[in-house]
Amino acid sequence: MIHELAVLSGKGGTGKTTLTLCLLPYLENMVLADCDVDAPDLHLIVKGQRQETIPFYGLKKPFVDKNLCTNCGLCTLHCHYKAIDDKQMINLSSCEGCGVCQIVCPSKAIDLVDTVIGHIERKTSEYGPFVDAKLIPGEEASGKLVAEVRSQARKEAERLKKTTILIDGSPGIGCNVMSTITGVDQAILVTEPSSSSFHDLKRIVSLARMVSVEPLIVINKYTNSAKYTKIIEDYCLEQGLILALKIPYDKDLFQSINRLEIPSKEGHPFFQGKPWVDFLSKIQVVNIKTM
Repeated sequence: MIHELAVLSGKGGTGKTTLTLCLLPYLENMVLADCDVDAPDLHLIVKGQRQETIPFYGLKKPFVDKNLCTNCGLCTLHCHYKAIDDKQMINLSSCEGCGVCQIVCPSKAIDLVDTVIGHIERKTSEYGPFVDAKLIPGEEASGKLVAEVRSQARKEAERLKKTTILIDGSPGIGCNVMSTITGVDQAILVTEPSSSSFHDLKRIVSLARMVSVEPLIVINKYTNSAKYTKIIEDYCLEQGLILALKIPYDKDLFQSINRLEIPSKEGHPFFQGKPWVDFLSKIQVVNIKTM
């Protein structure tokens, strides 16, 4: 049985990736997956060795055969996205792949072909297999790319008999987050004590419950606002949510990340204390080790 654990947040900048990194030294027999395909950053600290790069194809995009094209201009006229200029040159970043140009072309000069919109990388690291991906800027279908990252991670886990997949997800509640959280065994939602973060926490809690995932809540930098920390604590109590961990603001934690180090691996005292130990006990992964 492979257990999938996803770390998510309703908004960016809450410390989601930092928490993911801090979990790494405590998880054994694991595959790591970075599902933040729009802005992957785990590789900056988890320096894996690339094993394979896999192209990812999205929507079909038009290709004009200049040998058949008569320059009639119908494709330019009918393109609602203004992706085709008067010389029948196609701006693929503006094209939505609707296929109207192919339909109106009287000389059958336009074909819709598979287009690479991103790349998936399989790597090895000191923590085990590592899968991440990068969506080409401006492209869509990030949810499909996330699904493929998870699929590749599961294949690695099955091939190497790993029991856990740790997923660093995207912030927000978009299709990429839906693709990340659907079907996972457990989710950790990271928030911070602010009005915007509390608002977005409520949205992602609703999303998690919609796909039958009951999350653990982590408040990062809780010492920044006693008011909003209390508001989030009360919300968790009202909603029957498990407030699994509160992390104080500590510049040493941020300095560790700036040095491209993992705070929990560098002996920061917070990760030796009872709050962190209690938090680890709430994670439903068999292979958790003590440091």
